[in-house]
Amino acid sequence: MARTKTAEAENATAPAALYWGKVMHARWRPVQHRFTYRVMNLLIDLDRLNEADRQSRLFGVNRAAPFSFHECDHGDGKGACLSQHARRLAAERGVDLWGGRVLLLCYPRVLGYVFNPLSVYFCYAASGDLALLIYEVRNTFGETHSYVVPVQDAPPGRAIRQNQAKEFYVSPFMEMGTHYRFSISPPGQDVTIRIVQTGEQGAMFAAAFSGRRRALTSRSLLAALFALPFLTFKVIAAIHWEAMRLWLKGVPYLPRLKQRET
Repeated sequence: MARTKTAEAENATAPAALYWGKVMHARWRPVQHRFTYRVMNLLIDLDRLNEADRQSRLFGVNRAAPFSFHECDHGDGKGACLSQHARRLAAERGVDLWGGRVLLLCYPRVLGYVFNPLSVYFCYAASGDLALLIYEVRNTFGETHSYVVPVQDAPPGRAIRQNQAKEFYVSPFMEMGTHYRFSISPPGQDVTIRIVQTGEQGAMFAAAFSGRRRALTSRSLLAALFALPFLTFKVIAAIHWEAMRLWLKGVPYLPRLKQRET
């Protein structure tokens, strides 16, 4: 029992951890469409990258490894200090993250490849309170956009709810003039991210990830390699597969307009 509690405590304070779970997409308009996939996310403390790099021989930070995390896969793509990038975005919104943690939830590179449709930064103040969320969205055209949303109220034990107008073109089957409603349960033993997209006629689309924390160890990574060997390849393949299914269902194709790019 003592060993179990010690292992749980070490997992809770580790610089990097894994979250195994499922991602779900559901569309209600103009046609009904739904799918669910089993996935694994990485949660990493952006101020403790050197420590995370030593957690397992199978995991590397800013270097080649079977599983890896590279700062250049996020932010402005230049590979600069990602924690400073997050703090700069926070400062632009009048939020001071000095003395607080910045955690990033994303897919890791697997065998050198990754595509992250959505990465979420959990930004904490020095008090330990969640102060800001950054929703970093990437489309298949190689573009990235960040929705930077301060946390106004974070009731203990309850999901954080936020709203944001859509500003970035993601899917050719989803219109621009819509809003996002976020419902977030920050990472602990579990993590949940739910996004509902609404238009003039109400809710039209929802995406969600729900995962349970596991320690990042060589043993857990080996298990992931066998259970989800093509994790990140599956993400990009699923995007195109589901797009084809929508096209076959007759969903209108909406071209990317230059004036709407950000």
